[in-house]
Amino acid sequence: MSENLRDRPIGVFDSGMGGLTVMRALMARLPKERFVYLGDTARLPYGSKSPDTVTRYAVQCARALATRRRRRHCRSSRRH
Repeated sequence: MSENLRDRPIGVFDSGMGGLTVMRALMARLPKERFVYLGDTARLPYGSKSPDTVTRYAVQCARALATRRRRRHCRSSRRH
C-alpha cells in the first residue's frame, strides 16, 4: 500500500544552523505537520561555493530526504 503524501513529514535541509530557524517558523505555522531536518554542516558554508556545487549539494540533500520517503523543502539552494 502506498503512503499518502499528506502523511509524510516535511523535509527541511540547509547548509548550516539557519535552517533550524526556518524549521521553527514552519512548525509554528504548521503545527499539525511533522518535520525532519537535514543539516549539511559537513560542507558549510554554501555561500562560498559555486552555483554548480550548490546545485549538486542540493540534489544530494534532496535525494537523501527522498530515500527516506520525505517531502522536500529547500531554502539555501534558491539563491543560485
